Amino acid sequence: MGDFGRVLTAMITPFKEDGSVNYDVAAELAAHLANNGTDTLVVCGTTGESPTLTWDEEYQLFVEVLQAVAGKAKVIAGCGSNSTKEAIAATQKAAKIGVHGTLQVVPYYNKPPQAGLYQHFQAVAQACPDLPILLYNIPGRTGQNLSSETVARLAEINNIVGIKEASGSLDQASEIRRLTPKEFQIYAGDDSLTLPLLAIGAKGVVSVASHLVGNQLQQMIQAFNVGKFEVATAIHLQLFPLFKALFLTTNPIPVKTALKIQGWEVGSTRLPLCEAEPEISHKLEVVLKELSLI
Repeated sequence: MGDFGRVLTAMITPFKEDGSVNYDVAAELAAHLANNGTDTLVVCGTTGESPTLTWDEEYQLFVEVLQAVAGKAKVIAGCGSNSTKEAIAATQKAAKIGVHGTLQVVPYYNKPPQAGLYQHFQAVAQACPDLPILLYNIPGRTGQNLSSETVARLAEINNIVGIKEASGSLDQASEIRRLTPKEFQIYAGDDSLTLPLLAIGAKGVVSVASHLVGNQLQQMIQAFNVGKFEVATAIHLQLFPLFKALFLTTNPIPVKTALKIQGWEVGSTRLPLCEAEPEISHKLEVVLKELSLI
């Protein structure tokens, strides 16, 4: 259940000048990504600015992206919430339109204990037993870490198939790999940690950089998988300045800026996120030029 491939793109949400969602550009970008290294699109996650999207906007994005990449890529719907009831309702609605899986973030702000986290994800899984679930651990955003032990317990639930592990801790990822069956999929939540995590048994990455270098990320992972470690390392080191530049300020401000530099009409971010400072835009432009991306 739920083979999402190696490169999953945490897709941005394009906006028009008036601040409304630009569904046409979203569909165009989704198709472009599916043709350039992306196996699965993660829609309405952190990079998609889910905190400032309405449920109706998110649902419409799921519909548009599904149509745009039909037969080319899978779609994972970001339906997480810090309210278990809301997460269940959103997930059930998304499941009915045929998404291939759902991303469920650790509930944010209310900081539940590990027992509460287990019961939250268990409840979502039981409400949609046929929909593959990817857990999403990002303590820097949520204020709470999903422990390795809790992940291992959740991995016993049939439709919880993997985790986007964005704690930044190689030790935690190693412990998750040690405690879970090999079928349980671990995805790096940070582009710069993709290669190190592959070495301890991760499957791939939920990527921001794949908006720009999806094919190269595929090449890196495939090289690693066939034992061409020097090739994989060379690609990682070549892309490393981009990985870091995309987090010079809060994601997704830099990646949206980079896409605009490339000519994509993705618009700005919604407040309280704001435009990139001129210095950051300049640094991004330098890196894009060095990689022949503009």
